[in-house]
Amino acid sequence: MAPRLDTITFLSDYGTGDEFVGVVHSVIRSIAPHVAVIDLTHEIPPYDIRAGSLTLGRAAQYLCPGVVLAIVDPGVGTERRGVAIEVGDGQSYLVGPDNGLLASAVAMSGGATAVVELTNTELQLAAPGATFAGRDVFAPAAAHLCNGVALTELGDVIDPLLLRPGLMPLPREVDGTIVAEVLWVDHFGNCQLNVDPDEVDHLGDRVQLRWGDDVRTAERGATYQGIAVGQVGLVIDSYGMLSVCLGKRSAADELSMGVGTEVTLAPPGDSDVIPTGAAQSVTLTPRSTT
Repeated sequence: MAPRLDTITFLSDYGTGDEFVGVVHSVIRSIAPHVAVIDLTHEIPPYDIRAGSLTLGRAAQYLCPGVVLAIVDPGVGTERRGVAIEVGDGQSYLVGPDNGLLASAVAMSGGATAVVELTNTELQLAAPGATFAGRDVFAPAAAHLCNGVALTELGDVIDPLLLRPGLMPLPREVDGTIVAEVLWVDHFGNCQLNVDPDEVDHLGDRVQLRWGDDVRTAERGATYQGIAVGQVGLVIDSYGMLSVCLGKRSAADELSMGVGTEVTLAPPGDSDVIPTGAAQSVTLTPRSTT
């Protein structure tokens, strides 16, 4: 028996309007009552494997050692494999479908040290249908790992090199510009680009942004607070990537940017002017009573 683990971090595209998340929690508790389940998010857009993979990749270095249970599985019930992946020589495991969802987190964790396909039905729930592997296959596997069941008891060993890779768009340089893509839009409407800040240092503190038919000049800032109201900014986000923001507003909404939007970063033109923003100071005085 391997050492017991006490944490499962759970990500899915299930949402919280149905009972799916609660059922998975209950299955885990019935097998491994000592385990705490951390809900990373269940708001991944339905079927969006890339969004789930990028979320795991962003979070991986901050997750408590244990088991990551990740389920975004449009191929459920088909020939796609269910897998459990060891990382860190047994410090943690990732459980989910082999469809690229786990790839970013595996890479951020230093790569897979062992992998099994989840083929041992004795450590799974009897399934009335083939469409809820999260309940019947993946949750039991995660719970059994936390109980100290050896990885190899869950199924057949496979070569880590046979895991399906994730797809991560890379920026490209074209005639002195950087052609980037919006990877993620956060709750505040900031648009994360697939660009390391060092890649645009040569452009200076003012950068022209072009997307679709729009052209704006952005000002680089150290914090979101430092971008004036209404001003387009480029700020290094909490994961170290460059993000397009709008002072005190949603860049995604007001600039019509979304995941997958192609954004070209270039030196500003001579006619580019940085807007001053809509903010102005207001002085409040006591209201006269006479």
